[in-house]
Amino acid sequence: MTQLEIARRGEISEAMLHVAKRENLDPETVRAEVARGRMIIPANTEHLARGLEPMAIGKMARCKINANIGNSAVTSNIDNELAKLRMAVSLGADTVMDLSTGGNIDQIRQAIIAASPVPVGTVPIYQAIQKVKHVEELTARDMIEMVEHQAKQGVDYMTIHAGIKRDYIPLTARRVTGIVSRGGALMAQWMAARGAENPFYTHFDELCDVMRAYDVSFSLGDSLRPGSIADASDAAQFAELKTLGELTLRARERGCQVMVEGPGHVPMDQIAMNMEKQAILCDEAPFYVLGPLVTDIAPGYDHITSAIGAALAGWHGASMLCYVTPKEHLGLPEVEDVRQGVIAYKIAAHAADLARHRPGARDRDDALSRARYEFNWEEQFRLSLDPETARRMHDETLPQDAFKSAAFCSMCGPRFCSMRINEDVRKLALATTSLVELNPAGA
Repeated sequence: MTQLEIARRGEISEAMLHVAKRENLDPETVRAEVARGRMIIPANTEHLARGLEPMAIGKMARCKINANIGNSAVTSNIDNELAKLRMAVSLGADTVMDLSTGGNIDQIRQAIIAASPVPVGTVPIYQAIQKVKHVEELTARDMIEMVEHQAKQGVDYMTIHAGIKRDYIPLTARRVTGIVSRGGALMAQWMAARGAENPFYTHFDELCDVMRAYDVSFSLGDSLRPGSIADASDAAQFAELKTLGELTLRARERGCQVMVEGPGHVPMDQIAMNMEKQAILCDEAPFYVLGPLVTDIAPGYDHITSAIGAALAGWHGASMLCYVTPKEHLGLPEVEDVRQGVIAYKIAAHAADLARHRPGARDRDDALSRARYEFNWEEQFRLSLDPETARRMHDETLPQDAFKSAAFCSMCGPRFCSMRINEDVRKLALATTSLVELNPAGA
């Protein structure tokens, strides 16, 4: 049975117990949320048997982040992808997606799944397209068999572009950036060439049966997500979202766990509305958003433009944030880009947890603030999201060992440190108060 089916029977699985401990939740709360569909535990039975550590995605859980890795048709290197995986996991990525589109995709994926303690996601259409010269040569059977093939490998969740329908394609005609989802563009091309409806939509029940057999979670893909601020919140995006809501209910009826993917470029003033609309249309299924990027003018810095939107999305209800690296729109991310993306999104997710007033979320902030006031540099580094960078930045302008524990940094030096001055003020105020108490008449 899937985690959803177990929960609906009123039973608490080992995976649910593990999640409850990680999230500091009551096991019955986890079971109830999974049964309701507001929380998923992406855990392919094959991967679970090989050491996957169960985690949860949903509003009652911490806001999670995903790191995309994988090669391209231009570059293919298993060792490099495993280095990206290790970097992402070491910095706290909650899931990874293998988005490989070239080379020996099977070999790369097998290596990633074998090495990953966190859930692994994929986009099956990327590998299916390798088997044909033209996308329209693919059949519904080809696509479903690829889903089953990847499920057998141990993939925990899959982006399935089942919500884009033929009638929605004309709605993108006046867009500035058209269809920016790679999988969505391929499905649109298939429908246009064949003059037929989306096979993932028409064969959705059969697809559910495959997903259920391995407890692979659906990540219902937003094929028509906006790829620019100009295209945000348009008719195409919301037409597909409505269909994703319908498919969410159908998948749940067949025992499958479901989350829904969300928009990529949205101005700040529209983010809350997008989160609320998805919750209504998709029956509160966990929302997994890419960014969103809140401006289009910063190539090379889109880990920042998107982290701003991601923090707002998490605050307003998104359950998982798909990171964006500095290479977004420019090229395939390398290991250092993965570092930058993960750290930016760990900040965004934590900021969202703080804004949601999640119990215990502020504990680390308070501990680091106390360490900062006490000039306990080692404790500050330990509590940092990126201790290595924090230590390097502190030490590079004060390289002498004597200064590495000093009660100041190179910004203010020993005379202008506000916290040291504040401590002197406190001591003086305390001494003055004591004198007044000893001699209230001022004699």
